[in-house]
Amino acid sequence: MPTPHYRELVFDLVQDAGGGYVAECLSENIVTQGDTWTELRANVKDAVEAYFFDGPKPQSIRLHLVKNEVFQMQ
Repeated sequence: MPTPHYRELVFDLVQDAGGGYVAECLSENIVTQGDTWTELRANVKDAVEAYFFDGPKPQSIRLHLVKNEVFQMQ
């Protein structure tokens, strides 16, 4: 089954408790990580290029990071 051509891939990002980031694509089975934001961006790009090595690549990649923080009011 051929992989569909995507205009944009969206990755959901989680900041790891020990530092760094984990990125998971919402539409394809692509997961990667990086210790810094710069490393994460490079690793996402490399992972997408490897995943689509024999077909058309997406035109863009969206990294979606939501910071979820809970703190106590005193």
